[in-house]
Amino acid sequence: MSQGTILLVEDNDDDIDLTLRAFKRCNIVNRVVVATDGAQALDYLFKTGAYAGNDDPLPALMILDLNLPKIPGLDVLRRVRADARTRLMPAVVLTTSKEEQDVIDSYALGANAYTRKPVAFEEFLLATARLGMFWMMVNIPPPEGVAPSA
Repeated sequence: MSQGTILLVEDNDDDIDLTLRAFKRCNIVNRVVVATDGAQALDYLFKTGAYAGNDDPLPALMILDLNLPKIPGLDVLRRVRADARTRLMPAVVLTTSKEEQDVIDSYALGANAYTRKPVAFEEFLLATARLGMFWMMVNIPPPEGVAPSA
């Protein structure tokens, strides 16, 4: 299992709670940092604002909602992919959006996966647990601090 941190960018308290419960249920014990808006997520990733001086390593995974206050999720993804420090960090969109354009834009901006949040409680837990298990237990993330060669 990956020992990295998961950055959960989500503004809905119920969805945060359900995601954390799903991770616990499937024994994902990674530290989860929650950012409740896009600006807080970017501050955490780029060590600015309230996170200036923070020496946490880059998260092993960012789970990103699209409908966020302050800075929308697609803009967060755009900024993450535009910076060499975060370009390779796995980023999974987890959202309620049913807009086909959001799917297209997410992938065009470099999302590694796009998942719609199920409405039913048990389905949400199962989908989130599967997402966490794949990205934290099966996937091999890029080494931290390595820039792409091309």
